[in-house]
Amino acid sequence: MKFKILLIAFLLSTLTSSSSSSSSSSSSSQSSSEESNIISRFQQYLQIKTDQPTPNYTQSTIFLTNQAKSLSLQSQTIEFVSGKPLILIKWEGTNPELSSIMLYSHTDVVPAEHDKWVHHPFEAHLDSDGRIYARGSQDMKCVGLQYLEAVRRLKGWGFQPKRNVYVLFAPDEEIGGHDGAEKFSLSEVFRGLNVGIVLDEGLASPDEHYRAFYAERSPWWLVIKAVGAPGHGSKLYDNSAMENLLKSIEIIRRYRASQFDLIKAGLKADGDVVSINMAFLKAGTPSPTTGYVMNLQPSEAEAGFDIRVPPTADTESLERRIAEEWAPSWRNMSFRFQQKVSVYDASGKPVITKTDSSNPWWALLENAVQEAGGKLGKPEIFPASTDARYFRNLGLPAIGFSPMANTPILLHDHNEYLHKDEYLKGIKIYESIIKAYASFDEHGSDGRSKDEL
Repeated sequence: MKFKILLIAFLLSTLTSSSSSSSSSSSSSQSSSEESNIISRFQQYLQIKTDQPTPNYTQSTIFLTNQAKSLSLQSQTIEFVSGKPLILIKWEGTNPELSSIMLYSHTDVVPAEHDKWVHHPFEAHLDSDGRIYARGSQDMKCVGLQYLEAVRRLKGWGFQPKRNVYVLFAPDEEIGGHDGAEKFSLSEVFRGLNVGIVLDEGLASPDEHYRAFYAERSPWWLVIKAVGAPGHGSKLYDNSAMENLLKSIEIIRRYRASQFDLIKAGLKADGDVVSINMAFLKAGTPSPTTGYVMNLQPSEAEAGFDIRVPPTADTESLERRIAEEWAPSWRNMSFRFQQKVSVYDASGKPVITKTDSSNPWWALLENAVQEAGGKLGKPEIFPASTDARYFRNLGLPAIGFSPMANTPILLHDHNEYLHKDEYLKGIKIYESIIKAYASFDEHGSDGRSKDEL
């Protein structure tokens, strides 16, 4: 009898163990299959050629609207300029009176020199080490799909947002966003969304900390022109056009070095200094046979500079420097701006999103990243330009954030890639952020003015 009891107990134990093992194996298989599907969708999006100057917005629109359908979400296609669609996807909240959340990304990417890549930039090749090579893998198709994958998981768990959540895919960011985000931000459609916070793109981080951006540098595209008397190539004389321009270039070079030294010394981050780089140099008299006439000193010479100005800079001082030192009229110099974006909004305040206790969205982001197992670095100024500026100009808080840790910064570079594990971790991070933002309903917080945020 005792033997029979022991035998029955053994068989039950074996059956339980077998069932548990089978369940664990099944769960692991399902997880692996889910990850495979997630990566496959990312690759499909990356394979759509939306590179400037001829992006295939038709194909990207079809793909994104199909993703919305698969999530049972409303979507609409908006065109302020023919052939340049914005895809707006809505996840309705239980309390639409609360301000909404906008998860922004752009669909276009910069061109790629195919022969300089180890894998074709629109193949979305996944190598044996887990790297996904593709134009847009960092900038910023990753973020757009991570939004949707995070929403997919939250919906799968039965989560219901309090606030309306909008996922926006806009065109032409890589050429200024004028026919996309800029027109959208000024439209009646946008005003009707009652947006309270915008998330946009950030940058990869080479270390374990994710990077978050509260502002960005404004582009000043400066063209300096020098004039002087022409002369024979053998003649030495003062105040020639080339001599005057070269003096200015040297003065600008020294200023650039002083700013760069602050970064090298670790005293300031890239976004905190005024950067200046020469974009072109134009001079000389063209010749159909030799290219240029070599024995003639030209009467005009020009140089173009890409200047990036942080909202913390003393812009009046910089303007005086340009007029008095870089292009002084007494040295036969003049200057003009091809583009000059103000660092101030319509009310005259610096275009920044606050990171202190007056802005609950920043604290919510920090906590959400930590709860998902991530680490957030100190707030930064984005060194270049993004479409977030159009929303900040309206007084709205906008945060630049792309969850890519332990990743080299490769946007616009050859062999741009993102590791699949970092992509998957980023989805988990966005799940936490979207859940925190969409659940936020602290008493009195939504009564604050946009200026307070």
